[in-house]
Amino acid sequence: MVDRANRPSALNAPSASAPGSQVDIVGQGGSQKVVATLPSGESVEVLLFGATVTSWKSNGGKTENLWVSEKADLTGTKAVRGGIPVVFPVFGPPPKSGHATSSLPQHGFARASRWEFLGKSTVEDALESDSVKLDFGLDRQGLSDEARKAWPLDFGLVYSVTLSKDKLQTVITVRNEGDESFEFQFLLHTYFRIQDISKVAITGLSGTEYIDKVLDATTHTQSDNTLKITGEVDRVYKDIKQDTTSITEDGKPRFDVVRDNVKDTVTWNPWIQKAKAMGDFAPDDGYKNMVCVEIGAVDGWQKLEKGEVWEGGMLVKSLL
Repeated sequence: MVDRANRPSALNAPSASAPGSQVDIVGQGGSQKVVATLPSGESVEVLLFGATVTSWKSNGGKTENLWVSEKADLTGTKAVRGGIPVVFPVFGPPPKSGHATSSLPQHGFARASRWEFLGKSTVEDALESDSVKLDFGLDRQGLSDEARKAWPLDFGLVYSVTLSKDKLQTVITVRNEGDESFEFQFLLHTYFRIQDISKVAITGLSGTEYIDKVLDATTHTQSDNTLKITGEVDRVYKDIKQDTTSITEDGKPRFDVVRDNVKDTVTWNPWIQKAKAMGDFAPDDGYKNMVCVEIGAVDGWQKLEKGEVWEGGMLVKSLL
């Protein structure tokens, strides 16, 4: 793994068969997914298409923490609307020309490629015995012909999803396996399930500069420590100094999102009109029950030389 300062505690499983935990591969074809359940009832589901986390239940398995659209395509033919899609190697629309990602679709290829399940990891000296770690891999050979042509670079991705009691850790490792350097962006487009958007506040962004895509991509600074959602929100917060961004609901803590070697966070809610305009967003008023707080490295580019490795991700705590 990559050594770095201020790294949150790992939630590594102590062995390939954590005591009492169960891991199954269910479904067929593009709908195939890995389901892990702890003895206490907590569970996580990861669709092999996109390595997209489509369910994370905490509180003994009673509380679903992720929002997935009722019209989300879970057949492996298009990116999933909801859960935790993996954005790589470009965030948003790619540069129009002159960059290695310019021929890629919006948000790159990772969320629309089939990943390989690498199994459960064996890790010694785990901090938490009741945890299970799932590893997923993607490299150039796993891409479609179209994606390989659009991004003709050799790379290797390992995406680790670790489930623990009331916690979920998601970390990606990017390796340059070719002879030439490349640049990339990375984002975890997390859709959190909430009860009532009118009672939600996002904290931990005070003093941070952000690009407001709703206001013609103009730059502003978050003056208040509390961001409330009262309309369409699409902001890219850059170089955040605090490690943790929190979500409260009705004044009570709901989620802590701890950034791991990434400094940017996107906040997004489509609100009324945009929700209705998206064909795979349902129900139309589903915007009331979700909010996206998306950690990543999207302000500028990460660069890897031949053989170099980069790692980043998040640790989410459910606080119910």
